[in-house]
Amino acid sequence: MTATVAAPAGALPGVKDEPRAAGVIGQTRAGWGLLTPFLVLYLAFLIGPAVYGLLMSFFDGSSVRPGLGPFAGLDNYTEALTSADFWSSMWHTVLFTILTTPPLVIVALLLAMLTDRIRRGKWFFRLVFFAPYVMPVTCVGLVFTWMYVPQTGLFATWLGALGLPAPAWLADPNWAMIAIALMTVWWTIGFNFVLYLAGLQDIPRELYEASAVDGAGPGAQWWRITVPLLSRTTVLVTMLQIIASLKVFDQIYLLTAGGPNYSTRPVIEYIYDVGFTDFRTGYGAAASMLYFVVILAVSAVWFAISRRRA
Repeated sequence: MTATVAAPAGALPGVKDEPRAAGVIGQTRAGWGLLTPFLVLYLAFLIGPAVYGLLMSFFDGSSVRPGLGPFAGLDNYTEALTSADFWSSMWHTVLFTILTTPPLVIVALLLAMLTDRIRRGKWFFRLVFFAPYVMPVTCVGLVFTWMYVPQTGLFATWLGALGLPAPAWLADPNWAMIAIALMTVWWTIGFNFVLYLAGLQDIPRELYEASAVDGAGPGAQWWRITVPLLSRTTVLVTMLQIIASLKVFDQIYLLTAGGPNYSTRPVIEYIYDVGFTDFRTGYGAAASMLYFVVILAVSAVWFAISRRRA
């Protein structure tokens, strides 16, 4: 007698797999349907202009005549790399990054730790520290311009009360970039503060309780628990802050317009000047591409670090 074994349902080709295949195809179509509007905007307003800017950088174009202009090859790149003004503005951007990134990381971490330890009224400190970040740069620039006014400004009044002379904040080349960095730290620290606060709240409280039972003090808990578990947040905050500082333009343009005597002009304002004031769009595009390579290199470093920690 031969036993009859029923074939599994999945072994019947073309019967049970059809609904599953149809479901996969439907999900794929739905995914492309959701992605298409963003893909079109991405290509139209980011990839397309970037490719056109790369093409412009090889021509001696001008905004006062139609077309790309005469072919220039690598002359625009050579001129930018040998320009003292280009490298001077690059240094101003790097100096701004150096002045703003450490306080925006360290102070944001300290404020988040203090807020996380408060038992009552935590919402108030979250509001106070984050509120400046939502203010428009024009309002912040106007307020700090008044505060930096010599003799009658708020900073001059505070220093006068301490018996200290007030510098000409925005008119002195030695103080102008420091004044802009101080305003930027006050204005943008709320974003990093929120990131650190979210990272602190993800740390299990049981770790602190267990370490306290083992005799660990606040300093040991901070060094052995808080700092290691916040390392991914710290890398993210640091790299986002460096990239944001490298793209500085608006607050400097509003407070000093790159002055006094171009002592605070960042590289983006330099590109703006050569492209829209000197009407040299080809050269401005070449300078933009060189600066794009710098920001791309910083982003690649962040991506490599993130992959190693993943």
